[in-house]
Amino acid sequence: MSGVPVTCPLCEATCGLLVSTREDGTIGVRGDRDDVFSRGYLCPKGASIGELHADPDRLRRPLLKRGGRHVEVDWEEAFAEIERRLPPLLDTHGRDAVAVYFGNPTAHNLSGALYLRPLLKALGTRNVFSAGTVDQAPKTFVCGYLYGDAATIAVPDLDRTNYLLVLGGNPLVSNGSLMTAPDMRGRLRAITARGKVVVVDPRRTRTAEAASEHVPIRPGSDALLLLAMVHTLFAEDLVDLGLAAPYVDGLEQVRAIAAEVGPEDAAPHTGIDAGTIRRLARELAAADRAVVYGRMGTTAQPFGTLASWLIDVLNILTGNLDTPGGAMFPLAAAGQANTRPGPRRPFRHGRWHGRASGRPEVMGELPAATLAEEIAAPGEDRVRALVTLSGNPVLSVPGATRLEAALEELELMVSIDVYLNETTRHADVVLPGPSPLERSHYDLLLYQYSVRNIARYSPAVHDTDVPPEWHTMLRLAAIAGGLGAGAAVTDLDDALAQSMAELNAATPEPGLCGPERLLDILLKAGPYDLTFADVAAAPHGLDLGPLQPRLPGVLATGRIDLVPEPVLADLDRLRTFAARQPGAELLLIGRRHLRSNNSWMHNVATLNRAGNDCTLHLHPDDAARLGLADGSDALVCSADGEVVAPVEVTDTIAAGVVCLPHGWGHQVGAPGRVAAARPGVNANMLGDLALLDGPTGTAAVNALPVTVRPATVQPATGT
Repeated sequence: MSGVPVTCPLCEATCGLLVSTREDGTIGVRGDRDDVFSRGYLCPKGASIGELHADPDRLRRPLLKRGGRHVEVDWEEAFAEIERRLPPLLDTHGRDAVAVYFGNPTAHNLSGALYLRPLLKALGTRNVFSAGTVDQAPKTFVCGYLYGDAATIAVPDLDRTNYLLVLGGNPLVSNGSLMTAPDMRGRLRAITARGKVVVVDPRRTRTAEAASEHVPIRPGSDALLLLAMVHTLFAEDLVDLGLAAPYVDGLEQVRAIAAEVGPEDAAPHTGIDAGTIRRLARELAAADRAVVYGRMGTTAQPFGTLASWLIDVLNILTGNLDTPGGAMFPLAAAGQANTRPGPRRPFRHGRWHGRASGRPEVMGELPAATLAEEIAAPGEDRVRALVTLSGNPVLSVPGATRLEAALEELELMVSIDVYLNETTRHADVVLPGPSPLERSHYDLLLYQYSVRNIARYSPAVHDTDVPPEWHTMLRLAAIAGGLGAGAAVTDLDDALAQSMAELNAATPEPGLCGPERLLDILLKAGPYDLTFADVAAAPHGLDLGPLQPRLPGVLATGRIDLVPEPVLADLDRLRTFAARQPGAELLLIGRRHLRSNNSWMHNVATLNRAGNDCTLHLHPDDAARLGLADGSDALVCSADGEVVAPVEVTDTIAAGVVCLPHGWGHQVGAPGRVAAARPGVNANMLGDLALLDGPTGTAAVNALPVTVRPATVQPATGT
């Protein structure tokens, strides 16, 4: 079966697919064996892209709310309604009266990657929120202060490492995550064949089962484990900065900090004995090519910033930063700020603060956990309008009940989304976009985190009369900027391209428009002397080679600040935590299934079936103590919510820990026939709005204290 080469945009692996349309109109999908990166690998999500494209519940025409119900309208009527209501609101109450929330799919969409910023600039608001502060913000925050730019993230050089230490990540299910890497199973097998993979996680995940060793840990204690490992490196004279040594400042300050927490101090809190902590530190230092990698378990918790910082500190102290087989900086073909020559403006945060929450801005955003408060808190300057782009914060942001109530107080809500979901059903106007097979694609953002440097562009496979998202975003920008809904999209796009060309000292290619023209500009300004035509002429991708050392040029200031002030200021919270007696409460963590990616694809039948269930994982000892049996219903309560979920008793979860999936929650009777037929709840519904990572305000959806008991009545929230 032949097919059209397509880049899968449904997760971070960016696999190459071959897509064909059969005579009966159905779509066939298989892995592209000629793809330079994925080499034929295909996961269930990629295989379902045709089903997603054909989903009858996917929106294809704009919706306008009339009399409390959504009705289909044409595009001009939808934009006319926005123009009638948005400019007067901005004129009366100011630019910060509108907020913007964008979800993860925006990063998997070339239009989203290139046209979101012009829309935000036209709106002129400081009230910007995203899924990043329920996900990775501590990691990007730390990298911003260490290396000078939030997008300068060192990723594991998986294909050359001999020792991989994974904390709070499950890459066999997530297919990477801040580590673009198709066929994780094959890559992990190769590492275990030549060395060792150690997974530190409260659950025996699929990745832990495939690893050389699984080390269970008490949720939320990762920073103490890592600090005790740093302590061991200094105590046993194992510190060797390697090639990074000339660029590192603050080594003695790290030594002094680590002296406070030894393995014996960390052991009671982590549940990992002191001998194992020392052994892990020694193994990491002794391996000739080693790297530490952490994900959601280390970022979406109360000490997300400190845990993320210490992961990079360990890579630096063991000489594994910017070294083959260690933590290396990708060199993306386009759009990567750290490829520009010369000094760059160093990273800073806190340039403004939330009106109601007082939380500081990080990377131009406020914490998503504070969105409901910014809408609901009284005051003339409160948020009165909301624009959402491919996001479902009512499911993915803690305090769902408060947020849902706050959305009802808005004077205007506009959503760009292909589904009517728990969030967009509150919108006054819903503007759909094309399916992944109806738009072109280049993974502009994800290639900045790739474990191998590649470039791959794929054109749209199917035609559609649904306007591309970049059209929609430019028209919204025109309305917000006072040009009106009738402004010509071509003129707006020409102006944007000219501005970007001048900024990047590149000449726009005649004959191109939209994302392809902007991509061409960025490729010309990139480090490989490429053009859009070069990349488009290689449908299976261009292999630009393995990761290469990039110090010191990758650094914004030429230096690595090993102990940034915002990190130093957060250490007192960790000291207080370490001084307390370890708690006995149950701690909640989230989980993801291979056939799930947040709440995007729950209306795809082949992905939403038995196995991908909304169950509460509970250790047999805890189940017996609490009087719960497999299949019985449990009431799970946090400080900010409660849900009922069926129990799944399993020894894959550590005692004292319970686990709910991330991103579920679709309700009986909700839009979307498949999703509504298998309703459930998720870990984020229980998030405590007072339990946030200190510096970034990232929601602690992991390591969340909860109580669990048999359900006798339906809870007030969450189901």
